[in-house]
Amino acid sequence: MKAVILAGGKGTRLAPYTTVFPKPLVPLGHRPILDIILRQLAYHGFDDIVLTVGYLAELIQAYFQTAGLPPGVRLSQVKEPEPLGTAGSLALVDGLDEPFLVMNGDVLTSLNFADLFDFHRSQENALTISVFEKKINLDLGVIEMDSADGVIGYREKPELSFPVSAGIYVYDPLVLRYITRGERLDFPTLVMRLLADGHKVMGYRCQEYWLDIGNPGDYLRAQEQFNAMPERFLPGG
Repeated sequence: MKAVILAGGKGTRLAPYTTVFPKPLVPLGHRPILDIILRQLAYHGFDDIVLTVGYLAELIQAYFQTAGLPPGVRLSQVKEPEPLGTAGSLALVDGLDEPFLVMNGDVLTSLNFADLFDFHRSQENALTISVFEKKINLDLGVIEMDSADGVIGYREKPELSFPVSAGIYVYDPLVLRYITRGERLDFPTLVMRLLADGHKVMGYRCQEYWLDIGNPGDYLRAQEQFNAMPERFLPGG
């Protein structure tokens, strides 16, 4: 099975860690997050993996030349000539003629990638989006009002919940028709193009652990989670 890891971003929100190396190489324990993702994918049967790279790509290449790869995994890289967004770089990848997994290179999760892939194929989706239920605690009282500004309810410090993209997807090859080579294209725009043409896009609810390493606070939480239970994120050792 084939997977594409998006590893070309600058990770500006994670500064100062990313001033000297790309975000996918920030360490958790003794391994970069990208190494952990690679080993997770290999464990779940993905043996043909492509990295789309950009910022400090030479450091990513140097790391894997030194650290090596899981047995049976073929790793290749495609370099973006310029930032192409969260979907545009897929047009640069050759050989995507079967369903394939795409994920961000900065996600710590215990998701079973094989189950996600099987769900996508069983539903015959054009695109499957792994969805995480994000809970937000609002530290204020919420006033419910009618159209005439009359107060009809009051909720004290409610917990809100929203389904958010987990940054892990499975694509049918037909989606590539909606990505022009060299075009900067972000994932939300691609989704809207598919929906406008009537294609089937479904969510896959992630019940496992998930954290996007988007800022220094999230990075510290990811370190704590990984150090507390590394076997949760490195199945098979």
